[in-house]
Amino acid sequence: MDKMFSPWRSKYIASFKEPAPKNEKGSIFADLPPEEDEERLVVYRGKKCFVIMNLYPYNAGHLMVIPYQVTPNLSDLDDETKLEAMNLIDLSMRALKMVCNPHGFNIGANIGAAAGGSVDSHLHFHIVPRWNGDTNFMPLIAETKVISNDMQELYHNLKRAFAELT
Repeated sequence: MDKMFSPWRSKYIASFKEPAPKNEKGSIFADLPPEEDEERLVVYRGKKCFVIMNLYPYNAGHLMVIPYQVTPNLSDLDDETKLEAMNLIDLSMRALKMVCNPHGFNIGANIGAAAGGSVDSHLHFHIVPRWNGDTNFMPLIAETKVISNDMQELYHNLKRAFAELT
């Protein structure tokens, strides 16, 4: 039997025993210093929002657009922030097309713990690239998703794509 290893997912699954860690502002996404962008996988910073790779991705290239403002509610964001979030979702899809060539995308937000939000205190939007045939038995039977891409290499490729597109 072949073994497939996805250590970042097991850390994520184990973390459900405790609430998501928060900082002084009540969110793991708040106040990320720019000097930690590579370590924290921040690929792009806008005026009102930033784009970060999901440390525990559903698929390779799973990105999140996160407003700097810490709020669980979409209605708390001003129009400029909402517009930038949508523009960054579009920019993220264009960068992912350049780097990963997906066949489609899932885009959305889990608003509230009941909707599946593991970080429900800080609104964020998911951009998940999808490929024809990317679903298989592993998530259904073994509750494991196999990510075949190197996260650091993907980070640098996406960072270049964002720079080229902007």
